[in-house]
Parts: sequence; structure tokens; C-alpha cells
Amino acid sequence: MTKNTVNAERLVVTRVFDAPRELVWKAWTDPKYVMQWWGPKGFTAPFCEMDFRVGGKVLCCMRAPDGQEFWNGGEYHEIVLHEQIVSSMYFSDPDGNKVEPAQYGIEHEAMDDAYDVITFEDFGNGQTKLTFIGNETMENAKNSGQVEGMNQSLDKFAAVVAGHTERKANAGPSRKP
Repeated sequence: MTKNTVNAERLVVTRVFDAPRELVWKAWTDPKYVMQWWGPKGFTAPFCEMDFRVGGKVLCCMRAPDGQEFWNGGEYHEIVLHEQIVSSMYFSDPDGNKVEPAQYGIEHEAMDDAYDVITFEDFGNGQTKLTFIGNETMENAKNSGQVEGMNQSLDKFAAVVAGHTERKANAGPSRKP
């Protein structure tokens, strides 16, 4: 289930997953999982490095179907285990140095001093509500394709979470002989 809403004009995307909060958190914060879902439909993520701690950096690459690479860098500003992540995210070069979005042919108007905020809410019954609050207005996010791209990324994220949930369920409880 996906629901897009406007909150003080910022991009807000909310989705509920049929998975426990710890699993949803892991799929969002472990680079081996992030590489499976980072980027819109048809894009791959050949590289993702995360120093997941306050002050730590993130650097990910998403590759378009035509081979063009888009690099994103960022920094973690606040982490509340299994509850919230506050981070900056920006377009970068492969070394993590900030570049203007226009270098990638993208019009992007981030809000000054606004961070991305991701919350993870335990909905009970093994469900988790993830809310992504972006660093740009909903109008700009719609015009730039970020809303569509975020929803496509979350579709891929849902598949990763569902696959991990299935593997865990199929493994069953461990038994000693």
C-alpha cells in the first residue's frame, strides 16, 4: 500500500510493509540490500558504501538502463535505532564530492537546510510503516520525477523485504538433533 501526502509542502511518501520493523530497517541500512533496490525501475545499483553512524557518509551509484551513472553522496545526522534516520543526500561524483544536479542533466531544487527523514513505525501484526520525508517540495519532486522514482524504488524495496521475509519463514525454527 502506498500513500503520498503533502506535509508543509515537502515530499512525503508512506508505505506499509508486511515485515517486522527490524527487517525493514536492515533492508534500508545494509548496503548489500540497498544495492538490490536503490534507484527507479530498470536502474541497477552497482556500488553502495555506507558508514552507518552519526557523522558517517554514504555513497551509492545508480546506473540507468542506457548505462549512464548517477552518484549520490550523503551524511547521517541522526540515527534512532529501528525508529528514525535523518540524513543529507546530494548528487556527487564517484568520490562523494558534491556536484550540481545539472551535471547529470537534472533540475533539482532542494530546500535549504532541509534533511531527508525516514521513520520506521511498528504497526503491530508484523507490519511496519515507513515514511520518507524528502528535502524538496512535493511540487518540485513531482515535476522532476522524484515522486515516481521514489515509488518505483519502494516497489523494489518491497520485493527485497518480501524475499527476505519468505526466506526467513521457509528456514523455520532451528532445531538441535
